Amino acid sequence: MSFRNLDLNLLRVFDAVMAERNLTRAAERLAMTQPAVSHALKRLREALGEELFVRQAFGMKPTSRAEGLWPEVRQALDRLRAVLDPREYLPASEDATFQIAMADATAALVLPPLVADLEAQQARARVHVLPLTTRDPRSLLEQGEADFALGYFPQAVAALQGQGQLAAIRQHRLYESQYVCVMRRDHPLAQAPLDLETYCAAHHLLVSFSGRPHGFVDESLAALGRSRRIVLTVNQFFTAGRVVAQSDLLTVLPARFMSATGYKSELIERPLPFALAPVHVDMLWHMRNEDRPPQRWLRERLLLAAALAAS
Repeated sequence: MSFRNLDLNLLRVFDAVMAERNLTRAAERLAMTQPAVSHALKRLREALGEELFVRQAFGMKPTSRAEGLWPEVRQALDRLRAVLDPREYLPASEDATFQIAMADATAALVLPPLVADLEAQQARARVHVLPLTTRDPRSLLEQGEADFALGYFPQAVAALQGQGQLAAIRQHRLYESQYVCVMRRDHPLAQAPLDLETYCAAHHLLVSFSGRPHGFVDESLAALGRSRRIVLTVNQFFTAGRVVAQSDLLTVLPARFMSATGYKSELIERPLPFALAPVHVDMLWHMRNEDRPPQRWLRERLLLAAALAAS
């Protein structure tokens, strides 16, 4: 292949298909017909002499060659776009819609300062918060179902850090918090230090987004040869706070999320009688949105809102 003879428009098509993993969505994004996108991919495949995608029932699966090419192509296109279209997003005069996936506790902390910021700027932006039911939101971002994901994603973040600059998903650490045991203020166990024997003998509430009947606390206890009895599993911190405030159940929450329950004045926190790593709250987004002016603008607003929430 000679670079001098390569139609650079083919790289734009390649980038769109990599981002969308779907010919129809890529065609809509490029304002092209689907046959035109297919033809462009065929020309690029012939120019490179290698297969770039494999058709599947629900989209296009990139080959290893395509995965290796994409970060370089994306970076080159972003640089060209920044030079040729350097304008900034004007929030007070331009409409924009954003989809953010996050759990209720993160939303309760981040949204108040975010909304105050948007109101101060008289922004015309619309923000839709999507329910977060997974610890790995990468598919939501890859498929364009969410623009950002905020939350605790330990395995996803570890995988992204392992991929380095080759990762299609970008990540930024927002803040961290220690886990604590939470109970109602007049709970029988509230008046004395909590030891491991007493903790395991109590009844517990588990916050589980996936609905799984055990979590990382149970894994930590199992490593110590211990276990606990989980009476109730819920998927919201607000629900957890309300139930614990009106029962003898114990739960484990990040200390920063106590206010997100809406029952902080009725609850008390105690140090856990075993070690747990702190929870890290991260923001994830897809690299295709890295330098789009509206996306860059909201990313900066979210960083500021998270910093205010963590202060």
